[in-house]
Formats: sequence, C-alpha cells, structure tokens
Amino acid sequence: MTMTRLITLVLLGLLSWFLFTVAKNATSTITESEQFKLGNAVIAEHRTADNKARDIYRNPGKTLAFFGLESNMTVIEIWPGKGWYTEIIAPFIKSGNGQFIAAGFPQNAGPEWRQNMQRDYQQWLEQSPAQYDQVKIVELGPPSFWRIAPDDSIDAILTFRNVHNWLKGGYETEMFNTFYKALKPGGILGITDHRAKPGTNIETMKTSGYLTEKLVISLAEQAGFVLEAKSEINANSLDDTNHPKGVWTLPPTLRLGDEDREKYLAIGESDRMTLRFRKPEKR
Repeated sequence: MTMTRLITLVLLGLLSWFLFTVAKNATSTITESEQFKLGNAVIAEHRTADNKARDIYRNPGKTLAFFGLESNMTVIEIWPGKGWYTEIIAPFIKSGNGQFIAAGFPQNAGPEWRQNMQRDYQQWLEQSPAQYDQVKIVELGPPSFWRIAPDDSIDAILTFRNVHNWLKGGYETEMFNTFYKALKPGGILGITDHRAKPGTNIETMKTSGYLTEKLVISLAEQAGFVLEAKSEINANSLDDTNHPKGVWTLPPTLRLGDEDREKYLAIGESDRMTLRFRKPEKR
C-alpha cells in the first residue's frame, strides 16, 4: 500500500468518524452501527464533488440520522429532482437490503421541464447500476397520481425543499394525505424546507418559496401526523429571507446572475426548518 493511499484511508476514516459523531449528537434515533454506515454513505466515492461541496449547507448525515433512517427500511424520497439526496440514501438503503422508492414527477403530465427532469433522473439511475439498480420509480402529483404505495406499507417518507411547490400549486393537502395513507402506523415523515419568518402571509409564502414552520406543521397535523421533533441542523442565521427573487436569489440558483453575486454566496443556502413527524400507532 502506498503512503498516499494510506493517508487517504486514514483521512476517510477520520471523516467517517466525524460524521458518525455529529449524527449521534443530532437527536438521532438510530443505532451506532447505522450511524456509521450513514457516515460512510455521505463520504462515498460515487458522490460528485459538486454535491459534496453543498454538504456544508444541507448536512445530510445529521439530517438523515435525525429523521431516524435505517438501512433495512422501505423508504420513499418525494420528488428527488436531480438526485442530490438519492445519491446518499439509495446506496445506504441497499446496503441493509431495504427498499428505496423514488416518487418522481408524473410522466406525460405537468410542466414539460418537470417531465424532462424526471427522464434525466431515471437515465442517471440507469448509468450507475452498482448504486441504483434496486431503485423503484413511482409517479406522484397532479392531476391524479396520488397513490405511491399500498396503504400502511412504508417505514419512512422523506421530502427535501418541496412543500413550497405544493402550496404554490394548490395540492398540498393531497400530498400530505398521500403520505399518511402510505406510511405504516409509527412510520416517519421527514421534512426540510425554506423557513419564513413567523407571521409571513400566505401570498408571500407562495411567491418567495419560504414557508412558516407553523404552516407546515399544520398541514401535516391536518393529515393526521404528530410532530415528534424539530431540529436546527439546517438553520442559517445569515439568511433574513428577504430577497428580490425569493429563495431562488440565493445559491445554488442565484437567479440575479452576477448582480450582488458575492453577497448571496456569502449568505449561502437558505435558512431551513427540519421536522420529524410520525403516523400514530393504531389503537
């Protein structure tokens, strides 16, 4: 073994230990061995450098540990987009012989850009069978795709920065009801989204992309969920949430282009809520 290779392995081991430690301190409900596996999934070589560079804002190891994700679970990721979280979750779930399901945009329905993104996502999965050959794809969203799994069959449903889209589209109730039906009693619903200041009105939320915690909690509770815990894992005190183009002013979108670019890069990605809900056990 070369010295360079040895140093690399040592550094990877230290990083994995660090991720394990921070996950352990994130109100985690998973075992130590699962925390360690999750840390390894975060630093895995198949992840792109660009995606890893955003870990500082998205804190995937701590976030997934807080949600209570375990590798033997049947897990659905909602609207995975370009696959930033899939890159971590799918191999992690595969390692424990669980089942990873991606509930993506409906094909042949909805905006063309979403259909194109979904096709790109599925092609991306096909290009890396070692990581993604067991991923199952289902469709979710308007006009009529509201069943993602048999009732009471899923251990955890996770959604990252999507609720604001459902609110703007007017089908947030259908989404939360879909999740409730699919989850097992005791199942987990994990949510992160851009966080508005308390008291922000609904129209501002629809146009800015920022939502109040109160609204998101209310939507989940109306569907039957119980809020189990909140976390400040993905908080960003530099984000005052007041931007010309809403949350899309900030990275990674940077909708203003070069205008005040350095200012928004210095702020970083948005201030985010991180919420864990549970479907009540049947009595």
